[in-house]
Amino acid sequence: MGAGRWRRVRLPLPALQSTITAHVWSPPSDSDRLLVAHDGPDYQGLAEHAALANRYHLALLPARDRDDWYSACPAYAQSLGLEILPRLRSRLGTRSAVGAGASLGALAMLHAQRTHPANFAGLFLQSGSFFQPRHDRQESGFRHWPRIIRYVRRVLAASRGPAVPATLTCGDTEENLANNRDMADALRIQGYAVTLAVGPGGHDWPTWRNALDPHLTALLSEAWPE
Repeated sequence: MGAGRWRRVRLPLPALQSTITAHVWSPPSDSDRLLVAHDGPDYQGLAEHAALANRYHLALLPARDRDDWYSACPAYAQSLGLEILPRLRSRLGTRSAVGAGASLGALAMLHAQRTHPANFAGLFLQSGSFFQPRHDRQESGFRHWPRIIRYVRRVLAASRGPAVPATLTCGDTEENLANNRDMADALRIQGYAVTLAVGPGGHDWPTWRNALDPHLTALLSEAWPE
């Protein structure tokens, strides 16, 4: 990991009556840039990307109840926007963050950005679980299906949004491709600077790791211009 360093940052979440511990990597020199990612224990490809870039802090966030917290949960969006990101900014000396997530983690990051937009400089969303009945009936047994459907419907119907640069990636053989195309189109209409990157692969960590370079690299350059 080069000359940077890891630390653990404890983050109380009163709205969820819980606490998480973020794993934070910082470069050797001062930086006011922060990439915050859901599914921290699994998103290790981001750690190598951060070390190679050597120009931003990386906060990997775990979830105690992933299915609940990442399914357009208002209490989690509040926790991320009003507790997690302000605490990390204060601790690290950073400004607004780029948010990253995969699958439900991507949905939750979009939800938080639209709920507390001042915290975000960009979005990197991989295979987002932007469920719609016409594409995703096979997911209807998921316990938070109704909440996700209602939320995605509201986003797709909006005429404007709190626009930031956004990159969506998706594998060309996975079921989430159709709903990611719809979300990319809707966000573009709402003013987001959207890139939709479709590449080989499915709904899995190898596919998401393979999309980090060049797509995350390009997004960070857009969100944090020199």
